[in-house]
Amino acid sequence: MIVKFDKEYLEELYTTGKCTTLAYSFSAVHPGEILKEELQARGISQKKIAQLLDIPYTMLNEVLNAKRQLSTDVALMFEAALGINADMLVGIQTRYNIQTARENSDNRSKLMAIRKLCASIL
Repeated sequence: MIVKFDKEYLEELYTTGKCTTLAYSFSAVHPGEILKEELQARGISQKKIAQLLDIPYTMLNEVLNAKRQLSTDVALMFEAALGINADMLVGIQTRYNIQTARENSDNRSKLMAIRKLCASIL
């Protein structure tokens, strides 16, 4: 994984020696992207795997195109079908969720306010 710090973080770190901004600016990877590539590499169509897993094609397509979260149940189905570790897939989904929440401007503002408040009283 490549970690890329944003300009705001680096400037504050350089000028003050500390940083109050969020330092998480790597691109999040949705587990659906990984599964989609794996299916393509194995020559398995989305319709075929949806039938094999007995899940709606539209739901599978949304997962593979990062428009829907990968549930633990579906991760277990992929583990059974393709041998891809469900724990790993769920972990990737969790990291994706955290990173996208960090990138949310409302969350960034709220987290910054919490950091400032806690820094002043701790």
